[in-house]
Amino acid sequence: MTTVAAYAAPAPKAPLERTTIERREVGQYDVLIDIKFAGICHSDIHQAREGWGEAIFPMVPGHEIAGVVSEVGPGVTKFAVGDRVGVGCMVDSCRECENCKAGREQYCVKGNVPTYNGIGKDGEPTYGGYSQKVVVDENFVVRIPDGLSLDVAAPLLCAGITLYSPLKRFGAGPGKKVAIVGLGGLGHMGVKIAHALGAEVTVLSQSLRKREDGLKLGADHYYATSDPKTFEELAGTFDLIVSTVSAPLDFNAYLSLLKTEGTLANVGAPEEPIALNLFSVIGGGKTLAGSMIGGIAETQEMLDFCAEHGLGAEIELINGDQINEAYERVVASDVRYRFVIDTATI
Repeated sequence: MTTVAAYAAPAPKAPLERTTIERREVGQYDVLIDIKFAGICHSDIHQAREGWGEAIFPMVPGHEIAGVVSEVGPGVTKFAVGDRVGVGCMVDSCRECENCKAGREQYCVKGNVPTYNGIGKDGEPTYGGYSQKVVVDENFVVRIPDGLSLDVAAPLLCAGITLYSPLKRFGAGPGKKVAIVGLGGLGHMGVKIAHALGAEVTVLSQSLRKREDGLKLGADHYYATSDPKTFEELAGTFDLIVSTVSAPLDFNAYLSLLKTEGTLANVGAPEEPIALNLFSVIGGGKTLAGSMIGGIAETQEMLDFCAEHGLGAEIELINGDQINEAYERVVASDVRYRFVIDTATI
């Protein structure tokens, strides 16, 4: 076992504090990663505050991990010491079900093993990236291309793949009109990726406060959803809408913005149930869909795509002792657009 420094929430809703945790010995197919940077995702806050249900404490959040391999197990073939690598939202799965065999490990029938707030196959709780080292099976590690610096690559391991997967699945590309709801940690990557895929991109945000940013990131249009005229003007416009917000929306209003047989895909997860009039989907043959991260192969594809197009996250680098302040700022939407922890400061 290796003892490493980390930041953990000792109990639900408690401030995170510096502590130490034990990492397992490097096994046959394991990779030991010196974590360099870890992104702060809104889902870290939902889980540390038990917004999505009962959780495991103490909790070391963090599933946007970028670092360098410092040791490999004797059976490892995919990575070598010195490789630049990333770890996203899961560190294992059953590997035997239909979904795992199809490269959709995120939808493992038996449930994937989350990077934190989960139980590994050894029966021990998993601890995430707000720490200095992590041991992960090589099959759940991805390579970060040389064209991406590690700090701006870290958020791609959740925010990047969370947007890339539905944009690819639902055909974002030339000739398609795509709207991204919310210009935050997820949404800003959605704008960049949809633009790079060749779609005509619109941002739908509560206000026009970030309009200039949205256009710089690659949006063609920017509308305020607080203005009722937006929903009149854009009725029947979009082939695809991807909602990144974790607040409950008026889904009937957003579905009205889709073309016939258009899709509204949700990647943001509100803590409360939503209200829906089914005529909003029946009337235009529309699809209300969900999407959760991506499989390992697709995550690698996303990283390669982002490197090819020069897409990294827009980040604010922080020290370990600023994590609690960063949480409050994320909740207040006061970050442009992703906090990343410099783990050397943990």
